[in-house]
Amino acid sequence: MTGTPRIVVLAGGVGGSRFVLGVRGALRGRGIDDTTSALTVVVNTGDDLWLSGVRLQPDVDSITYALAGVNDAERGWGRQGDSERVNHELQEWGAGWPWFTLGDLDLGTHLARTGWLRDGLTPTQVLERMSHRWDLGARLLPMTDAEVDTIVVLEDGSRLHFQEWWTRHRATLAPARFENPGIDAAAPAPGLTEALAAADVVLLAPSNPVVSIGPILDVPGIRQALRDTAAPVVGVSPVIGGKVVRGMADVCLTAIGVETSAAAVAGLYGARADGGLLDAWLIAEEDEAAADEVAGLGIRSLVRPLWMTDDARRTALGEAALTAGLADDRAL
Repeated sequence: MTGTPRIVVLAGGVGGSRFVLGVRGALRGRGIDDTTSALTVVVNTGDDLWLSGVRLQPDVDSITYALAGVNDAERGWGRQGDSERVNHELQEWGAGWPWFTLGDLDLGTHLARTGWLRDGLTPTQVLERMSHRWDLGARLLPMTDAEVDTIVVLEDGSRLHFQEWWTRHRATLAPARFENPGIDAAAPAPGLTEALAAADVVLLAPSNPVVSIGPILDVPGIRQALRDTAAPVVGVSPVIGGKVVRGMADVCLTAIGVETSAAAVAGLYGARADGGLLDAWLIAEEDEAAADEVAGLGIRSLVRPLWMTDDARRTALGEAALTAGLADDRAL
């Protein structure tokens, strides 16, 4: 193709933030300096929550901080070099959650966001305003302007906010299912379906397919927009060698009856030719034996290095994903 490609990435969590960095790096490696006009990132907001009177958007902030270069890469969340004086004071007051740490700089973000929301801005408008602070090199969109927090329903019927289940209990409590109350009445964020329709390539990041990508797809209209776009849809496996790369996505997959394997996650998304979403699926070299199984699903299987342990590897993976969608010969 000629001209600047239009890339849309669906992402959430640490894996999503690292992958988006790689896609931005790959675009710059192709000589595209104005990556903001080329790259749109649709971010999961299913794990958002209200805490101590402020609105937290963990995935939004992780991706924003990563693109800005101010994230705490070692912890995988929050701001680099942050302090926790306010968090300690909240605990002294018995406010918030003692097991959920909020850094002081991070709280500044939450306070600014909450103030703008109280002033009447939508989450889309808030994220646009946040993007003006740093040169992110991407346009960020929340999946929806509605509040559709993720609730974990345990096998005994009790219900927890996803953040309590994930952060406090480290996913050790067996989930029966995941719910996003209100999502059936939600709508895609303004400009989201238009971005998918105009895209040259759509990429599904190697994020948790159940609680990061899943809520995005469950917003009414988004799954259909993915099926309708003329752009190839290329996904990247979050499973390497039969294990999830980070977090407890295997527990989430087990809860919905899906095996923790690259081929099984491909099957969860499904082939677009059969009413699913994927045209191509990148799997790790460690999972090369699963390539035929993925192909048998009607999805083009591409074996590539998937580890994103440094900038070079992230960019190489971003380039591999772009190539899978932009190559003239899609048989590769």
